[in-house]
Amino acid sequence: MPGFLADGDYIIGGIFPMHYRVELPPTNYTQKPASAQCLGFDPRALRWAQALRFAVKEINRSENLLPNLTLGYRIHDSCATPLTAQRAVLSVLNRPYEDQNDMCSGADPLLAVVGESGSSQSIVVSRTLQPLRTPMISYFSTCSCLSNRREFPTFFRVVPNDDYQVKAIAQLLKHFGWTWVGVVTEDHDYGRFALQGLRIAIKDMDICLAYHQMIPKVYNREKVLEILNIIKFSTARVVVIFSGEGELYPFMKEYMDHNITGIQLIASEAWVTASVIAETYPFLTGTIGFAIRHGMVPGLRDYLLTVNPLRYPNNSLVHELWAALYGCSMQHPGSRSPVSPELPSCTGSEPLLKQHSAYLNTSSFRVTYNVYKAVYAIAHSLHNLLSCEPGKGPFQNSSCANTTSIYPWQLQQYLQDVSFSISGEKVNFDEKGDAIPSYDLINWQRGTAGNIEFVKVGMFDGSRDAGKELFIQDEAIVWTGHQSEVLLSVCTDSCTPGSRKAFRPGEPLCCFDCVPCDSGKISNQTVLCFLCALLFIGEPTPWSCMLRHTAFSITFSLCISCILGKTLVVLAAFTAARPGNNIMKWLGPKQQRVIIFSCTLVQVVICAVWLAAAPPFPFKNTQYSRSKIILECSVGSSLAFWCVLGYIGLQACLCFVLAFLARKLPGNFNEAKYITFSMLIFCAVWLAFIPAYISSPGKFTVAVEIFAILASSFGLLFCLFAPKCYIILLKPERNTKQHLMGRVIT
Repeated sequence: MPGFLADGDYIIGGIFPMHYRVELPPTNYTQKPASAQCLGFDPRALRWAQALRFAVKEINRSENLLPNLTLGYRIHDSCATPLTAQRAVLSVLNRPYEDQNDMCSGADPLLAVVGESGSSQSIVVSRTLQPLRTPMISYFSTCSCLSNRREFPTFFRVVPNDDYQVKAIAQLLKHFGWTWVGVVTEDHDYGRFALQGLRIAIKDMDICLAYHQMIPKVYNREKVLEILNIIKFSTARVVVIFSGEGELYPFMKEYMDHNITGIQLIASEAWVTASVIAETYPFLTGTIGFAIRHGMVPGLRDYLLTVNPLRYPNNSLVHELWAALYGCSMQHPGSRSPVSPELPSCTGSEPLLKQHSAYLNTSSFRVTYNVYKAVYAIAHSLHNLLSCEPGKGPFQNSSCANTTSIYPWQLQQYLQDVSFSISGEKVNFDEKGDAIPSYDLINWQRGTAGNIEFVKVGMFDGSRDAGKELFIQDEAIVWTGHQSEVLLSVCTDSCTPGSRKAFRPGEPLCCFDCVPCDSGKISNQTVLCFLCALLFIGEPTPWSCMLRHTAFSITFSLCISCILGKTLVVLAAFTAARPGNNIMKWLGPKQQRVIIFSCTLVQVVICAVWLAAAPPFPFKNTQYSRSKIILECSVGSSLAFWCVLGYIGLQACLCFVLAFLARKLPGNFNEAKYITFSMLIFCAVWLAFIPAYISSPGKFTVAVEIFAILASSFGLLFCLFAPKCYIILLKPERNTKQHLMGRVIT
């Protein structure tokens, strides 16, 4: 018999896991085995079923959607296992009483099924419905395998498939630097396909799986203890769990009894908002995972409050709800799971309280909202089917369906193309029957009353551009053990500069030894490179090779042009002191800028011709060593390279000669001797550079260039600015206009 039943012009089937585990009866092969017994009543799943009933009630009252027609429903319990799910769908397909079954005389009023929660159950249900071509819409089955239209042509869902969930989890692992993780899955298709997808998602992210364990379908304590020992003693501190709450509930009991600490759990969407687990095992504070997006179902809370044993005296599910909430039983429970006679009796009029969150948690509908959407998707599709205009239909010769005898396969045609808005969200299906992927990142945090709260700390939007899907509020997360810092989970710490990875045979790539780098090898660590000649560091690229010599030559040409202009001003200042000499009018500020610009422009033109004709490029040198390939920059045109250096040398020599002529001119502002020393160092460095550059092979060529650049630069700075700093810092009395003009009397 169904858990809930209502007649109507058209019927919707509903399959929900009202119980989260099954106990198989003993088999002695001499007597007919008893039926499997459903145990562990789940108030959360009952709320999902109530959402279907509430949506049907709304639609039947609507004047715009299916006017003058009514929807009915048949809701059955799957007990969260494939076997009982198949029994449930067969019950949905058949009327409660055979004498009322008119399937053979015409189309059955059952047009679609809303179900199931688990992927393994949905696979069984979908395959059972396929011969009848009856569409089903899942509210919680996420296995990517169900997107295969060849195997599941009648399957739809309003929840994203696991391809997006594993992608989100992989990005989460990368975001927090967790490269060494364990995986625990249920022994069903959901767990297997999720693991397969996760392996693909982390393939290019330098993330490794420390282990993979499967929770047995039928509870086996020895196997569970084996899994717990692996978790406890593994160096992986992060564990990803893909499981429904049915398999996970007893597993977590053993987890709690073994007092395992210091493990960061990452929950799949199948249990990240499971109130039953959160209320039973509050030690799981800090768990993080992706949940399907929440939505609003206005009025549902009031509807949930109307459910009580007095209103449904013969409904075993309502009786079990009261037993779960109050720890009591009615005088005539009629429950399919045994109720202890030692429990106090209920009146049935006890008020539903806020703390009954597994059933009354209406603050953030997720799966409940999906059930609500699924019912409305069926209703809108049926409405569109009934509103078809002759000659504009989707069937043969643009015909419409016969409204007096509608078949499920006709409704599926409209389901594929349905598009409507509900609670501000647009709902439609792609060609595979999937919904738009979107998740909330949920963190389990302890509330003020000591209960666990599901706090949103981020989101994943699969419709965004690659690399921008994940958003996380790091500061809002509370980690396992009430820690505020992210747990470290790596197999081996990163190697320090000067050492390299040596992978261990037979172990994952995340596990390695750090050994000293061989001679001539490059460390890829970054440890203040902006203090060096940046363009000469690192692997040569086309851009860095072109910029190395051009940027250096133009910059040095500009610096020396400035010094040259300063030297000309010093000489002109003393020459102008002679009667009848007006040379200073040709060396004003404007003329000095022209000199600097003109001298630098010559170098810019040389570099431009160089880049246009034969620019530098990356080059693999195999001539210096047979056992090594040296990456370096070829200058492209040797003539252009020496022209660039020759022009800088010409400027430096001219500046040196002028400064040497002015070295003995009087005046405290005469800097000619400092300029002379700076040019002397500059010329000496670059004269020494020429033979060193020619004779230096391979990587030493770059070292010689860097040394020449830094040595000449420091020479200019030291000779020109060190005397100024000396006056400013140690002899401030000389830093006056009178002393500069030689008017101070000593």
